[in-house]
Amino acid sequence: MGKPMRIRAKAEGGKTNVRVLMSHPMEGGQRKDGSGNLIPAHYISDVEAKHGGKTVMKASWGTAVSQNPYLAFTFNGGAAGEEVEVSWKDNQGDTRSDKVAIK
Repeated sequence: MGKPMRIRAKAEGGKTNVRVLMSHPMEGGQRKDGSGNLIPAHYISDVEAKHGGKTVMKASWGTAVSQNPYLAFTFNGGAAGEEVEVSWKDNQGDTRSDKVAIK
């Protein structure tokens, strides 16, 4: 769904800092359209990041997260050239997964 995530990962001092910008409408289901009808909820519910096949970050989100969310986290380990994979699933069953090499 949508555009690829913009992911940046940088290893420093035995830790890897990851920054992610996701493209998603993140509709909470409480707003109305021009005709007065409720716009259905459509939001990212689960986010997971993996490094070397191991989960290094997992999050459960709800309707209070803004459109096109930004996420930053740090994990122990990682070296330049290795990959970090970030994936999400939304409440309507859409998924997205993207990878980036650590710098």
